[in-house]
Amino acid sequence: MQIKKKRLVLFLFIICMACNESEVIIQQPQLIPAPERLEIRQGNFLLSTNTEIIADDFRQIGELLESYLEPVLANTDGVENKVSLIKDSSIQNPEGYSIEVNSNHIELKASTKEGAFYGFQTLRQLLPAALETKKLKDRRIAIQALRIEDQPQFLYRGMHLDVARHMYSVDFIKKYIDAMAMLKMNTFHWHLTDDQGWRVEIDKYPKLNQISSYRDETLIGHYSDQLHQFDGKRYGGFYTKAQIKDIVAYAEKRMITVIPEIEMPGHSQAVIAAYPELGCASIEGEAKVATKWGVFENIYCTKDKTFNFLEDVLDEVLELFPSKYIHIGGDEAPKTNWKTCDNCQARIKSEGLEDEHELQNYFITRMEKYLNSKGRQIIGWDEILEGGLAPNATVMSWRGTKGAVEAAKSGHNVVMTPTSHCYFDYYQADTEDEPLAIGGYLPLEKVYAFNPIPEELPVEESKYVLGAQGNVWTEYMPTEKQVEYMAFPRMLAMSEVVWSATENKNYEDFITRLEHFHQRLDVLDINYANHLYEIDGVMTSENGKSFYELETLTKGKDIRYTLDGSEPTLNSEVYTSQIPVSESLNIKSAVFNSEKQLGKTFSQTINYHKAVGAKITIDKEPHKSYPGSGPEGLINGVSGSDTRYGDKEWLGFWGDDIEITIDLGEEKEINSIETRCYNGNGQWIYLPLTMEISLESESNDNELDISLEPELLLSSLTNNPNLKAYKRDYSKDNKIYQTKARYIKIKVENYGIIPQGKQGAGNKAWTFIDEIIVN
Repeated sequence: MQIKKKRLVLFLFIICMACNESEVIIQQPQLIPAPERLEIRQGNFLLSTNTEIIADDFRQIGELLESYLEPVLANTDGVENKVSLIKDSSIQNPEGYSIEVNSNHIELKASTKEGAFYGFQTLRQLLPAALETKKLKDRRIAIQALRIEDQPQFLYRGMHLDVARHMYSVDFIKKYIDAMAMLKMNTFHWHLTDDQGWRVEIDKYPKLNQISSYRDETLIGHYSDQLHQFDGKRYGGFYTKAQIKDIVAYAEKRMITVIPEIEMPGHSQAVIAAYPELGCASIEGEAKVATKWGVFENIYCTKDKTFNFLEDVLDEVLELFPSKYIHIGGDEAPKTNWKTCDNCQARIKSEGLEDEHELQNYFITRMEKYLNSKGRQIIGWDEILEGGLAPNATVMSWRGTKGAVEAAKSGHNVVMTPTSHCYFDYYQADTEDEPLAIGGYLPLEKVYAFNPIPEELPVEESKYVLGAQGNVWTEYMPTEKQVEYMAFPRMLAMSEVVWSATENKNYEDFITRLEHFHQRLDVLDINYANHLYEIDGVMTSENGKSFYELETLTKGKDIRYTLDGSEPTLNSEVYTSQIPVSESLNIKSAVFNSEKQLGKTFSQTINYHKAVGAKITIDKEPHKSYPGSGPEGLINGVSGSDTRYGDKEWLGFWGDDIEITIDLGEEKEINSIETRCYNGNGQWIYLPLTMEISLESESNDNELDISLEPELLLSSLTNNPNLKAYKRDYSKDNKIYQTKARYIKIKVENYGIIPQGKQGAGNKAWTFIDEIIVN
């Protein structure tokens, strides 16, 4: 029987047993990730001092379970019953398990310790969250009778954490691993080195820890801010070999493999600051450990001395990490210095290479051969495809899905982690009070909707997709609490992406389970972002009329709203259907229960201009990762966020020139036309080279005012260098010259290729465009 789509009861159901006057807590199943099959049955299993745990086949897991249940087993009376952990070789998936619960027996079956461990995590979630902190003494607990058959959909289920930009305690790393284990994730990608710091103790090269592990100061505010400000405080540190061994062993007991990332050939400025001879001759002695974020041209030279150094370092890394894979980075390696370096040019000539891109392939392939000789394999970001892919490499695809498709079609394994769905350093809400982040917009629902199998891959090639992971880059996460805030609850959504069968995924059901799961996060002291009681709004048009719709994630609550900008209260109107819009409005709304407001107040200004509800076409499709609300979203009266370029109002185009046509339906008087574009070079987003705005009359044969140039609206941009507004104002000497037109055409010329020395160098630039306002 497949897991039911309908939502299960959210709350703890409390019943009174006839044989005993004390209450029995029965935890109704609210499992994350959702199991493959779940069948609810009649009855329950009562835990007590008379419960026996039998775990001859899986002693380690049995000890975990006994320790977890100790407060209940030691203090409550009841009938004799037992919990058995049984090895069952018929369960073919090594990470699969089954659980059967009736009134006198719980059977957890698995063919391996991994499967038994994941079964234990499910049993854990079938028990009250308060048991996490041993606070349920003298309380009677029962488990709902049921049957579960479960197995993961993907082999690789990962979370990433960058400790090079900001470093965190060993205790926090273990807490992060514990959360992963609870969610049945099995791979911890530990990003240990970058331009801003080296975090691994290396004996043979002590300057890595004396110099490369510390930066003089750290950027304050956002990279895009002008001018850059710094805190003036020395920052850094590294994990000792003893600490790393401890963490790796800790993860192994929780069925998690730790994959270290040692960046090469790029993101190596911190190393070159300590050992300048490893860089190209033209820049030796000039590098310092980076104090701000970005991409730097100081990358490893391809001389033999560099390879000898890296082999020595990797020898020590391999002693610490028994993982099959070693991540070697391979991303964002500007070739500027290679082009002028005698050593690199000699290498290109001696190896018969065509250019610097093939030189990078030579670099990666050489390191791969070395690691292969040690019984290991490399994994790297999708830039390792440039110049040809190393023979046995696995690709981690982050720049969309193109790299994944290319690698899979070549028979290489792939881990999916595209920015559009897997970068948890992006904003997760479009409210202005969210903590500072790198940019972008990745709400929980978009994470949950991710399918790791690219649409372009046929079934026979999809087998190369090992799975997916969420990435936590920490440039803007100086504290452990902020890491948790950005990672949770998106990590929970990702766990279901990589574990649960696609047919069992249901976002509304997930939200119901998540609301319940918050109790467990609370007792585990995990600082999650709670946006469940927030409101989302969308503008729609139908038959020339416009409406605004409100919705919230959680059910059984009221949305109350006002239209005049005043704060909603318990006395405000209850939202029951879409709100007609025929003029500009300032809508405010919030979620309420019968007693109080639960979430933040949602506010939306609607600028009802002359193009709202008109017909719009664009000659290119927005990129599927950033479709906004489609073309209609450009004339719906709602402007995008000033900071979240990936929200549903901004449309993103990757490398495309575009032409937009708006049909007003009839000739209307036009006083001005304005729009704006996002300017986030750190995220590969550039302003258009040109933007042309023109009008056409009813007959389409009279183009007007083609010579006018767009003007920068300085008044609205004084404090935001990330935006540029364009306006065509049909006026002269402050006098409006009314112009009649039916059609508006806007041509937007993409920036082109990102130049060397910039993040994303060599790639196509993005163009992001917002609301087109017609007055």
